[in-house]
Amino acid sequence: MGVPVLLLALPAGSLADFFDRRRLLIGSNLCIAIAAALLGGVTMSGQTTPALLLTFTFLLGMGTAFSNPAWQATVPDLVPKYLIPAATTLGGVSVNLARAVGPALGGLVVALGGPQAVFLLNALSTLAIVFALWRWRPQSIRPAVPAERLMGAMRAGLRFVRYSEQMRPVLVRALAFILCGSALWALLPVLGRQRLGLDAARYGLLLGAVGTGAVVASNFLPVLRRRLNIDHLVGAASMALAALFVLLAEIRSFALTLAAMSFIGMAWIALLPSFNVAAVQAVPPWVRARGLAFYNVVVMGGAAAGAVLWGSVAAAFSVSAALMLAAAGLAATVLLVPLFPMRGAEHVDLTPAGHWPTLEGITEVIEPDAGPVLVTVEYRIDPARGDEFLRRVHATRRTRQRDGGYAWGVYRDTENPSRYLENFLVDSWSEHQRQHARVTRDDQAQEALARALHVGPDPPVVRHYLYAPARRNEQ
Repeated sequence: MGVPVLLLALPAGSLADFFDRRRLLIGSNLCIAIAAALLGGVTMSGQTTPALLLTFTFLLGMGTAFSNPAWQATVPDLVPKYLIPAATTLGGVSVNLARAVGPALGGLVVALGGPQAVFLLNALSTLAIVFALWRWRPQSIRPAVPAERLMGAMRAGLRFVRYSEQMRPVLVRALAFILCGSALWALLPVLGRQRLGLDAARYGLLLGAVGTGAVVASNFLPVLRRRLNIDHLVGAASMALAALFVLLAEIRSFALTLAAMSFIGMAWIALLPSFNVAAVQAVPPWVRARGLAFYNVVVMGGAAAGAVLWGSVAAAFSVSAALMLAAAGLAATVLLVPLFPMRGAEHVDLTPAGHWPTLEGITEVIEPDAGPVLVTVEYRIDPARGDEFLRRVHATRRTRQRDGGYAWGVYRDTENPSRYLENFLVDSWSEHQRQHARVTRDDQAQEALARALHVGPDPPVVRHYLYAPARRNEQ
């Protein structure tokens, strides 16, 4: 199931940003329900083959790939901003509970009704989700800018991730954590079987201890978040998890391992949901599903790569050595805090500002795909404050690039040292219209710092130029 999620995450996120999310969720969950029901029917008839099983698993993964970004992007629409950390933590707790209870429940269902019963139960539970989505009536907002096309939306999502000052630290830190933290899930089955000699029931207890620890810790996380910023919380939880990995590498007692796993659940629920919260807070509404889809790719891809890495280390040396190295890696992630701080996303206002003037006053009829578009902003600056202005205007470069601009630059007039010209290109006229809608209140504050140095009775002059190709002579 992981392959389609990794391959289709960005297209799915793009669709979730410019398509009706409710319809997308209904459609993707219907696909999951149908695939699960068909797999249950094939299993019941005794015709299941490895090829059919892989095909249906891939179809289930496709449904999950299109569902996940839309689910995550709806959280800020359902709860106020101050409740996003609590809502995201609750989601993390539910995942840990599912990881703990799911295998035990699945084993019970298999014992009572066979494997086909599990697939049919999955189909029924997914249909219940479809019914809830059908009854949900979110507020629909008509977009004021031209809709994006799929390929353009994917490029815009990748461009945002590349230039976003808030998103890049989250991705780097989350990747570093999951590469090391994935050692737990990669090595726990081996540790349980080879060192502790566990059967399925006692292994299920280990997973249940993780879920129990996560539930207990979730009651204290709101207090910790009020007292610690996200970097301090993640750093402390990373060090605690590293110490627990060292303990897990050394102990031989099932009871002590069970206790360690409950504390690991506490540390884990402080870490992964914190990254999830930071990712949600780092993306503005126009690119929310795409940004979160890319975050999911990083987390899932990092977990897969980490599983291969730590499995190879354990095979070459030992499980204890792999856990020790993973612990050292977790401790080393604290060194990334000053280089890639995530706390900035907590205080950045990414709501649309709408302060750029509208383009409705332009009398020429311009085709949406016309372009590229050259945008220039002319400033008048006191030469004595030229260096200060350049520092401030260069601080806006990444926001221009993040929202669709490229070939950005600022130039000084050689004949008039008080005249500066900022310019950048945008792919098309419709993309520049979307750029107007993407500017956030934080961008507005940054622009205001540069514009405050503009002198004269009138504001900086903004001009738009369309690329003018040579026309062929008509015979």
